[in-house]
Amino acid sequence: MSPAGVKDGEHTATIYSLIKESRYGDAIQILNSQLEKHMKSRAALSLLGYCSFHTQDFSTAAECYEQLSLLHPEVEDYRLYHGQSLARACCYQDAMRASFLLDQPGTYTRMIKLQAAIKYGEEEYSAAKVKSGCLLFQDQQYQDACRNFSSAMQTLGYQPALSYNMAVCFYSMKNYKLSVGMTTEGMEVRSVGNTLVLHETCLVEAFNLKAAVHLQMKNLEGAQDALTDMPPRTDQNQLMFPGLSAQEPFPPVTFGNLLLLYCNTWYSTWYTTWYSTWYSTWYSTWYTTWYTPSHQLHSFFQYFDLAADVLAENAHLTYKYLSPYLYEFLDAMLTCQTAPEEQVPLTLRLAGCRYIPVLMAQAKIYWSRENYHMVEKIFHKSVELCSEQDSWRLNVAHVLFMEDHKYKEAIGFYEPLVKKNYHQILSVSAVVLANLCVSYIMTSQNEEAEELMRKIEKEEEQISYDSPDKKVFHLCIVNLVIG
Repeated sequence: MSPAGVKDGEHTATIYSLIKESRYGDAIQILNSQLEKHMKSRAALSLLGYCSFHTQDFSTAAECYEQLSLLHPEVEDYRLYHGQSLARACCYQDAMRASFLLDQPGTYTRMIKLQAAIKYGEEEYSAAKVKSGCLLFQDQQYQDACRNFSSAMQTLGYQPALSYNMAVCFYSMKNYKLSVGMTTEGMEVRSVGNTLVLHETCLVEAFNLKAAVHLQMKNLEGAQDALTDMPPRTDQNQLMFPGLSAQEPFPPVTFGNLLLLYCNTWYSTWYTTWYSTWYSTWYSTWYTTWYTPSHQLHSFFQYFDLAADVLAENAHLTYKYLSPYLYEFLDAMLTCQTAPEEQVPLTLRLAGCRYIPVLMAQAKIYWSRENYHMVEKIFHKSVELCSEQDSWRLNVAHVLFMEDHKYKEAIGFYEPLVKKNYHQILSVSAVVLANLCVSYIMTSQNEEAEELMRKIEKEEEQISYDSPDKKVFHLCIVNLVIG
């Protein structure tokens, strides 16, 4: 069909009819005539690229999608189609460069498939195996992915990225002692800036993974040390984490990990400052990774208004990235702020799936009202299920302590928790130590209180000697509470 045979106003219907009948050549003629009149027509370029691809004119298809990606950079699919067309046209180097422009989380899997196809077309089968390993990892087939990475390393030789990929596979299989095995204590690291060398070594990724391993093994201090061992940048002093030397710009994942690791030691005002910085800088591109942890941090600092705003502004992300349990739990916590009586049935409905967090949320309703007797009653009902859980025992101790006349019972719960960590007494919360000392004094056990305070003082002196810049306030807080 010639373009002249198409009546005005019928071009769109005619073109789609031709495509439906697989008459791509006729559709291309009409589209070319339309592009002569409207050179930047999005519809014409898109359809011409589609038809050219199906007639195996991949060079023309690549040109169309390249123009579209320049005219409409917000549409990630055009960059993907551009790379696919270049790969089918055997322009492998150009196709690989195009694939690197795919930076949105939603196109990650397709980007890996494209890169694997490019390497396969170039007969770089080891590199293709690496890409297929990434796809297996995405499908949670960690053992198969690890085998692919190992096979590729045997062919290509040692590469930091492959070693890191294998470590992540071990981590995902919960083989934590196999995932990271490097020793950094005593090593000096020089500033390399945000350079290609730093990227190629995968050091940033490795230190973040090492921090995750320590965290899974409940070694918070080791996790914090892993992040501070990271090579410093040259462009420092723009941002400062409390207790850390300036190392900015942090990569977004490192920044987020620091938020999680240091939230226990920060004041809430620090958190709001750092969260707003992270949100404005990286949230738009890293929401898939940090959407859930950010809500958990909001709850930790009780910024429920902020959590509600983020949920409302990102409803499409909420249903995609939050599990039904976590969404209902957050909903119950938010409901408690305005209608506490409505939270009770919500928490009871959730209790079947995650008992202890829901139990604590339910108890907090009455704790906030200073109805400690009711909180104790809730905990008493759960004694058979939770009596071996440290978090449960700690909260029971707090409730008994707040009831004034039950100091002896509170000691029975506080004391085992403190003795469990007696060799590292400062790893115990200062509030717990203070409450235990007060309980000792109120039950005329002054010697035990003095012994505990001497232990705290001794450890603080040792820390002051080993790390002069590190601030510890346990003994100060204990004295304040006793006073």
